[in-house]
Amino acid sequence: MKIKTIFSTLLLGLIVTTTSCTKDNYDAPESTLMGRIVYKGEPLQLRGTSEAIQLQLYQDGYEKHDPINVFVGQDGVYSAKLFDGEYKMVTRDHNGPWVNSRDTTIIQVKGNTTHDVEVTPFYTISNADISLAGNTVKANFTINKVAGTKILRADDADRESVWNAEGAYSMEQDLTNNDAFQKAKTVFARVCVWSSGADQGIYSPVIRLK
Repeated sequence: MKIKTIFSTLLLGLIVTTTSCTKDNYDAPESTLMGRIVYKGEPLQLRGTSEAIQLQLYQDGYEKHDPINVFVGQDGVYSAKLFDGEYKMVTRDHNGPWVNSRDTTIIQVKGNTTHDVEVTPFYTISNADISLAGNTVKANFTINKVAGTKILRADDADRESVWNAEGAYSMEQDLTNNDAFQKAKTVFARVCVWSSGADQGIYSPVIRLK
């Protein structure tokens, strides 16, 4: 199995925008709804790229009833700027490395409001230990079954390879010929496990290798 490695780069840019002097009819929302995606109270580690994991909020009493999409970061944290009021929250249908559930939660937003979302993941990763020795990344970790039925490889490009059991694993990856790794001054890594039928993987926490 290939270890999913994150290479950090710094991108500096200047974005120029223009604004109109016309006054909007509505004030911007000032309240913040924030929280975490958790299992047994512990936040889950997720993909975290744009639009990978989303929650959906609905508010009754308005003609337009499209959901407000809320993006979840790699540390399982989400936040949204909202107006005070009552909202209905659901996870997006068939999105995430957990059992699909569309149970609705009613949330009263008033000022800064915190609400954690409890889910049942297919698998979790524990005891992750990732280290760098020369050009070789080594990883030890444990896969724990919660509600999954089959484990797929942790490499997005090679999901057809199947693991048949949970348990402790050790593996390594030689990055000698990886140009991005060789040029990077800072390297982070984490392990990802994909479950059969899931559109996203579950991750270990990010570990800095150098």
